[in-house]
Amino acid sequence: MDILEIQHVTKTYAAHVALDDVSMNIPQASVFGLLGPNGAGKTSLIRTITQITAPDKGQILFEGKALQANHVQEMGYLPEERGLYKKMEVGEQAIYLARLKGMTRQEAIKRLKGWFEKFEMQTWWNKKVEELSKGMQQKVQFIVTVLHEPKFLILDEPFTGFDPINAELVKNELLALSKKGATIMLSTHRMESVEELCSHIALINRSKKILDGSVNEIRKQYKSNTYEVAYLGNKIGFTNALWTGFELLDVREESDHSLARVKMMDNLSPNDLLSRLLPEVQLLGFREIIPSMNDIFIKKVGEN
Repeated sequence: MDILEIQHVTKTYAAHVALDDVSMNIPQASVFGLLGPNGAGKTSLIRTITQITAPDKGQILFEGKALQANHVQEMGYLPEERGLYKKMEVGEQAIYLARLKGMTRQEAIKRLKGWFEKFEMQTWWNKKVEELSKGMQQKVQFIVTVLHEPKFLILDEPFTGFDPINAELVKNELLALSKKGATIMLSTHRMESVEELCSHIALINRSKKILDGSVNEIRKQYKSNTYEVAYLGNKIGFTNALWTGFELLDVREESDHSLARVKMMDNLSPNDLLSRLLPEVQLLGFREIIPSMNDIFIKKVGEN
């Protein structure tokens, strides 16, 4: 089941087309990566989902129904441009923002205390926002975004400003929220975050969607039948074994063995490659090279 269906959405600002007939479905309880270079249209799409702006054409369905004003209460949005009131105390500001999402003061305080303890922020409650570092402010905003337990979370570059320890902390909390049934849209330039977190992605470039689907299926789709072989033995013997049906892309010498990349014709199998090599060299390792999301991102954007 899809929590969000984006159907042929177009958005234009004066002479600039920000979104051009964009369609995609976001599965329930998925971590969905919204990818694309700067200026591709990601923020414009997020603004139509959160109803900051309306599409010029097309529609967005939330849980099968046309997007309505009350659906915002089911969402949590952490924008890339952070915005806390600098002169307010952290605790009071967090309560204020929680109440805007429909929570009572008592409920907000109870949940905030739990989150502050989890993130080791208990001593921040009475501090003013301007006294906090950028990373500390980021933690406050993250908590306020997820506090009302929304069904659908939109996080725009959520790891900006975090050191590795806090980035890992937030990453683990996102995975925990997903396991509890929340759907997360993650807009990011960090491809390692996509590899670690996302089950599905969509790639936007120059206002158009150019790729979407499950991460595993996309990576399989773009694999090139290439294998990495670690071996000991004669390099000439290794090369001669590949005289037909295979292409030796490169070989590099490690401290105690050789590491080769071999491309195989489509009509052959890994067993064929192994049977050619076993009489000639001692095999130490063998794996298929599956392209990373970073490789695919660069390739697709370059083609587009």
